[in-house]
Amino acid sequence: MNSVYKIDLFDFALENGVVKRWIPLYYQYFGQPVGTAPVVLVNHALTGNSQVTGENGWWQSLIGPDAVIDTDYYTVIAFNIPGNGYDGNTENLIHNYTDFTTKDIARIFWEGLEYLGIQKLFAVIGGSLGGGIAWEMAFLKPQQIENLIPVATDWKATDWLIANVMVQDKILNNSENPIHDARLHAMLLYRTPLSLNKKFNREQQEIRQQYQVESWLLHHGEKLKSRFQLASYKLMNHLLKTIGEDTHCGNFLQFGKETNANIHLVAVDSDYFFTADQNRETYEILKRVNTNVYYHEIQSIHGHDAFLIEFEQLNTILRNIFIKTKQKAQ
Repeated sequence: MNSVYKIDLFDFALENGVVKRWIPLYYQYFGQPVGTAPVVLVNHALTGNSQVTGENGWWQSLIGPDAVIDTDYYTVIAFNIPGNGYDGNTENLIHNYTDFTTKDIARIFWEGLEYLGIQKLFAVIGGSLGGGIAWEMAFLKPQQIENLIPVATDWKATDWLIANVMVQDKILNNSENPIHDARLHAMLLYRTPLSLNKKFNREQQEIRQQYQVESWLLHHGEKLKSRFQLASYKLMNHLLKTIGEDTHCGNFLQFGKETNANIHLVAVDSDYFFTADQNRETYEILKRVNTNVYYHEIQSIHGHDAFLIEFEQLNTILRNIFIKTKQKAQ
């Protein structure tokens, strides 16, 4: 595993006016040394982390030597969202989680990049919550990202998403087994009826006299409980509902006029969390004022989690951005 590095941020003023005297920002980088190659920032999702490639990398099918995001050519940087507790780290846990927003996280990431001497990015890519943070980063600095690639997300949280965040928050604060039970509910949002029906076909386990789907859900609950901390889950869940909360359609259009980024929207046709309809609407809004906007759609029965499952389709979409750029440079 590539080493985890730390940047110390001091006297950081959050959007709500609270000043954090110290925020440790942990990150990893892969591929070419910083300052020698185009930089790709990868933002992780709710239960993700900075280990984006390598043996345990959650996007290893997309990132690595000779992969679409080729670490033999690009510098790949991934920050851990402060408070995610990656690798058992407890010093950056955040208990006053409602103080933070995705805009705060975007500002923290930009400060981390500036500390590393990086002013411009070849690309920012992220799925779900990570894509929402990518949008917020672009709103803050519309001229400093060449390719904005939000995957299975949108520039704003909808009422549907906000409602589900509230349900998750109630479970996390009231259940006797909070992470486990919240995960059961979340998995039903990340998948679809068709996906689960095809996977389990009403099969039962003989030993436990339990449906296979029940066993699968309980397994995911225990799995997350064993590797994730309650404070981290509360924060990550809360951040989802803050995506785009300071942005309305008018200043979103203004962003579309100002940015010089190529914006690649990647939706999942069966996503219940950030629906394809949302992304098509975003595409139509931006196309009014910007010609460098592109819409891509992953076809899948698996719903929101398709961005972690349908690697062949995602590779095909990204190939035109990353490999063609590399070929032109060579």
